[in-house]
Amino acid sequence: MASTAEQLASNINFGAFAKATELKNRIWFTLGALVVYRLGTYIPLPGIDPGVLSDVFNRNAGGILGMFDMFAGGALSRMTIFALNIMPYISASIIMQLMTAVSPQMEALKKEGEAGRKTINQYTRYLTVLICALQAYGVSIGLEGMSSSQGPAVSNPGLFFRFTIVVTLVGGTLFLMWLGEQITARGVGNGISLIIFAGIVAELPAALVGTLDLGRTGALSTGAIVFLLLMSVAVIYFIVFVERAQRRLTVQYPKRQRGNKMMGGESSHLPLKVNTAGVIPPIFASSILLLPVTLIQFSASSGPEWLTEVGAYLGRGQAGYLIIYTSLIMFFAFFYTAIVFNPSETAENLKKYGGFIPGIRPGENTAKYLDWILTRLTVVGSLYLVSVCLLPEILISRWSVPFYFGGTSLLIVVTVTIDTVAQVQSHLIAHQYEGLIRKAKLRGRS
Repeated sequence: MASTAEQLASNINFGAFAKATELKNRIWFTLGALVVYRLGTYIPLPGIDPGVLSDVFNRNAGGILGMFDMFAGGALSRMTIFALNIMPYISASIIMQLMTAVSPQMEALKKEGEAGRKTINQYTRYLTVLICALQAYGVSIGLEGMSSSQGPAVSNPGLFFRFTIVVTLVGGTLFLMWLGEQITARGVGNGISLIIFAGIVAELPAALVGTLDLGRTGALSTGAIVFLLLMSVAVIYFIVFVERAQRRLTVQYPKRQRGNKMMGGESSHLPLKVNTAGVIPPIFASSILLLPVTLIQFSASSGPEWLTEVGAYLGRGQAGYLIIYTSLIMFFAFFYTAIVFNPSETAENLKKYGGFIPGIRPGENTAKYLDWILTRLTVVGSLYLVSVCLLPEILISRWSVPFYFGGTSLLIVVTVTIDTVAQVQSHLIAHQYEGLIRKAKLRGRS
């Protein structure tokens, strides 16, 4: 079966793609949904002076707000209906996953199968509304306190303005949540990741042009620009290499006699990825940092002096930001890996079907061995994530370059691209299998 799948995968070509009508419809639906998302990032919130807003964000372009604006596809700097993007939903998902790990009631729901999953998803949506409402209210307060040489950002502050901003931003985030679910169900999958991916890719040309413009004005030397571009290529290669890296554990199956024939006796591999958590830890870490840092950045000018000091300490490239970001990435790398891969369950399944790892007794010893291997791999994977996400951050903060084609954005773009290509290939393989089955049935009838 495995060799047949590999042979089919190697034979995937444009001719097979042309015949896969369902896959083409899924791709067109995904592209249409992403176009709708991009159009929404240009619909502004009411009652805000765009000139003042642009002036404030230009002063903070290299800070933490610039990074979150990159995730939002420029919607935050333009303060549009999708300014909060999908981050509140991600924060709610984090909290619900933490609850399933610590709450017996939530853990019981998770074990109920499809019905429990639907209930947890519903709780996640309710929590998304709550988190989004709190963030939107904080943004409205921050907008009322923003001003520049052109005047205040909000012409008519007050309760009605705050209510309008909260309703609009909550509605925008809920629409993106629904859109991501539709892409997952009716598109090529990975709906939430593709929305973040689209926002980053849409802003990369402008960031690249801004960097080249610094070279034209003499703010950056040609050598520095070439170094940044080469560094980006090297980071892409490094990400692809690690994301495809696996630790393959040999699994042996004993021989069994059925009648006069000996069955089994073959060996296979249990692949364990170096980075099992994928791109989730940086996204989770960024979403956790979004609310407090955004409120501090917006309120620092009109708040107490200690708030300004905290905002400076949590600025992009500063020690506080780097320490918190690193800690969150490593925590979520271990946390999400524990959710995705259960050593005890895997060991039990191997024992159930007669499989065993050579030199390791089935059952509890196999679970401990898998946990030991997975812990070592996760340490390497978390260090890889930290290095990819922080090295460009340090370089950008030291050179003050508005070049967001850095670690986190590259990691998301490359990882989502790899996953999407895998989804397309799986659809093509399924289509070719269906074709083979239909041909076999026709031959059987004839």
